[in-house]
Amino acid sequence: MTTQSDNRSVVRRTLLGAAPALAALSACRSGPPSGSPGPHATADQPHEGTGGAAGRRQTGVDRPAQPQAHTLASVYDVPPDTDPAPVLARLGSVVLELTGKARTALGVEAGDLTVTVGVGPRLASLARRVPGGLELPAFAREERTARAWGGDLLVQACASDPVVTVLADTRLAAALTADGASRRWSQTGFRPPGGGAVRNLLGFPDGIENPRTPAEVEQEVWLPGPGPLAGCTVAVVRRLRIDVPGFLSQSEARQEEAIGRRKADGAPLSGGGPLDRLDLSAKSARGRYLVPAMAHARRANPNATGSGRMLRRGYSYYNGPDDQGLLFVSFQRRLRTFTATQRRLDDGDDLMRFVTATASGAFLVLPGFDAKRPLGAGLLAGQS
Repeated sequence: MTTQSDNRSVVRRTLLGAAPALAALSACRSGPPSGSPGPHATADQPHEGTGGAAGRRQTGVDRPAQPQAHTLASVYDVPPDTDPAPVLARLGSVVLELTGKARTALGVEAGDLTVTVGVGPRLASLARRVPGGLELPAFAREERTARAWGGDLLVQACASDPVVTVLADTRLAAALTADGASRRWSQTGFRPPGGGAVRNLLGFPDGIENPRTPAEVEQEVWLPGPGPLAGCTVAVVRRLRIDVPGFLSQSEARQEEAIGRRKADGAPLSGGGPLDRLDLSAKSARGRYLVPAMAHARRANPNATGSGRMLRRGYSYYNGPDDQGLLFVSFQRRLRTFTATQRRLDDGDDLMRFVTATASGAFLVLPGFDAKRPLGAGLLAGQS
């Protein structure tokens, strides 16, 4: 479990430039490359900006379109005998305070801080049945521990300034602790600021298989309304430790075959430029698929899994040379979008043999809220 001391160490390394500013794995594409369309706010939210929490939907999912450079994700438990409705209402008040118009509640300028809150399977069951549920099955290459699996609450703070994410997390943790909640695990993450193609810890420029248009985001990410689940989405958060030295010990050609993309520019092995979609049917003159059968880009491709697209907003993390990798964060309408993809990776994938999950959970991201409509009010009001 990552401690607050660990978090402070990572922040110091980031500020000193020691931690490389790299993005997530090519499977976990987070935000549109330069020149490509990306997710935008919906028509009923044209003036909500990127930071403020108030609105029909929470920020930190498809707003801002380009993820901020730093994150701190924390997972908590709420005591079984505690009514979650007032806990969430008080937590929401703190979020509004931190991300409101003044944006100075932390004692420093909060800038583009967003805070995203989701509830785990136990609390979600108190509200309404989530289509497909929130219970993640067991997958291959997992190191399960009781404290790093599941959980009642996900609280993710994102900002361009890593100090802001730590201060926000500290303030949010204090509010939850006062209500009896206990932290299970937390993890800091980083990615390059701004847009354009970025390289991950394996040295590959990221591709993009995210939903790209507002219509695609609406179809793939957000639960439909009307009803209490309107404005919700399902989040999957997994900490994936990567054997970076082991992967990089392979020849560059073998690395490219494992990923399914060129290392120089991220273009798919099926041809075209970095922004082009993968062509799963492209073959060589001898009839061999240009993207190998076990290449990660092929195995995780939604056209191969038949599961739809996830909105991935992953972050690299570095807890030391023996614990580095990806803080995988994805948003989707149904959990099956993730589970069908992960099962296909478990069946065979040349990248995943270097990857081990050390923390994991699925959460229902609650609808937007404000001072008159508390966080979770439409789902948990009156529950105990």
